[in-house]
Amino acid sequence: MIHHLVAAGPQPVAPFSHAVETDGFVFVTGQMPTDPAAPDAPLPDGIEAQTMRVIDNLRIVLGGIGLGLEHVTMARIYLTHFERDYAALNALWPSFFEPGKLPARTTVGVTALAVGALVEIDLVARRP
Repeated sequence: MIHHLVAAGPQPVAPFSHAVETDGFVFVTGQMPTDPAAPDAPLPDGIEAQTMRVIDNLRIVLGGIGLGLEHVTMARIYLTHFERDYAALNALWPSFFEPGKLPARTTVGVTALAVGALVEIDLVARRP
């Protein structure tokens, strides 16, 4: 088992690895909409901007271990305002992946997320 902490990745908000790899599967810790270059900066406004920042952070982590979004097999998305933000998230989601190659996905509503975020996303990827 390999534990990855990506130097360019977002600063963890708790004690964890950015990703853990075993038998070709990579489990990427849920990322927040924080800026790796300015972790104390205010979060972006709105679900679209926060989702874009989270995806950017996931790309940084995946890229740091030689993978990309095309290797993602499963995504779990957590929303603090599910009814309000679900449609906007769905409208944006396909733009992150090749047409017809969306990963499996679960999206749930939660009461709160770290750093006051509106969205958190974790991933499972598979090394080719």
